[in-house]
Order: sequence, then structure tokens, then C-alpha cells
Amino acid sequence: MIDVHYVQCMARYNRWQNENLYGAADTLSDAERRRDRGAFFGSIHATLNHLLWADRIWMSRLAGTPHPDGGIPESVALHSDWDELKRERKAFDAVVIDWADRLDAASLAGELAYYSGAIKREVHKPTWLLVTHMFNHQTHHRGQVHCMLTQAGGKPGDTDLPFLPT
Repeated sequence: MIDVHYVQCMARYNRWQNENLYGAADTLSDAERRRDRGAFFGSIHATLNHLLWADRIWMSRLAGTPHPDGGIPESVALHSDWDELKRERKAFDAVVIDWADRLDAASLAGELAYYSGAIKREVHKPTWLLVTHMFNHQTHHRGQVHCMLTQAGGKPGDTDLPFLPT
């Protein structure tokens, strides 16, 4: 099982890597960010939208924050404007960190029940497992964005967890 310190570290890693990728994406034109590059969600812009949407879904379950509209198919169009997407990402990263900083071991050790729109049924799982999944999901899609950025000539910075600024 994970502990609260892991959650706090991963929340900060999430913010650091989002800053990294959004900074690299800022060097591209809007057309390049929106170009379909054959990734699961197509483009850099669409994948980053999905990732913010998914983080909001998980935080609505874990922390009671507002649930975003739509499902996975609509997640790619959460914010059409790049600057708005960046602002919302930065603001939501602060929400995740605040939640992690207030999390207690008892909450992490509990069980969470939620309805999954992806599989159309109720799910009951240990909270620590779902928190781990949220951070793993972030890393998975950021890896896709990193690849697309590199293909587009972008230069993302370091991604190694041991180099997370303290």
C-alpha cells in the first residue's frame, strides 16, 4: 500500500511534468499542437484535454470536487482555447496538491465506490489503488504527449522522478 508521502510527492511530480510539457508545447504553433499524430487521442491538445478531464473525474471521486461534463469521447474537447487549457491545468494542479497535503492515512486505507462510465457499472476498490491509478494514468498520457512533442520538434525537459525539484 502507498502512503500519504507518496501521494504528496506524486502530486508535485504531476505539476512539475505538466509545466514541463505545457512549456514545450508553448513553443509550437496552435496548428502543430492540434495536428493528429496518430496517438490514442490524436493530438497534443486533445490528449492534454483528456488528461485534465480525467484528473477532474478522479478528484471528483476522491475529494468531492466538481465532476466534469461528458464522458471519455467528449474529454478531448474540454477546452478549445490553448491559453484557457493552460490556466485550467495550472489551477487544477494546485487543487491536487492541496488535496494531497490534506490527505490522511485513514482515508487512503479505505475503500471507494463509484460508477464508471467507461465500463458502465459500479466499482469498489481500495482508495490507495485508485490514487495510484490516477497518477499512473497521468504518466501514461504525459508519455504520449512527450513523444508527440519530440516528433514535432519540441524539447521537453527532464522527466526523471529523482530530479523533481524540492
